[in-house]
Amino acid sequence: MDDELHIGPGIAIPLDLVQIRASRSSGPGGQHANVTASRIEASIDLDTLADVLNAAQRNRLEARFGTRASAVAQDTRSQLRNRELALERLEAKLRVALTPPPPRRPSRPTRASVERRLQSKRRQSARKHDRRPPSDT
Repeated sequence: MDDELHIGPGIAIPLDLVQIRASRSSGPGGQHANVTASRIEASIDLDTLADVLNAAQRNRLEARFGTRASAVAQDTRSQLRNRELALERLEAKLRVALTPPPPRRPSRPTRASVERRLQSKRRQSARKHDRRPPSDT
């Protein structure tokens, strides 16, 4: 694996900023799973990314994750493979979070819905008009 997480064009996070913890995997697996620390959790403190990301990018990540972003892998029996999977998942999570949302295109009401609204207003107006006392003129 490379020594950086490539998040996007021009954005690479050094792996020395990523904390990697190993623990025992959950679920079935018999004796092997009970004695090996094959589950990997890769996490990164977003405050350490001040040199890598600009303020807007850090704010976008903090809005999505808080102060830490993490990914877990316990899919295989191999700690090395789970490490690769956890780093790939962390990289993907950061890439998705840094992608700006598409601009909103304002919609317009359909002609039929405008006509229904206006008809409803006319009916309500006529109903209230019919409730008034008759005028003497």
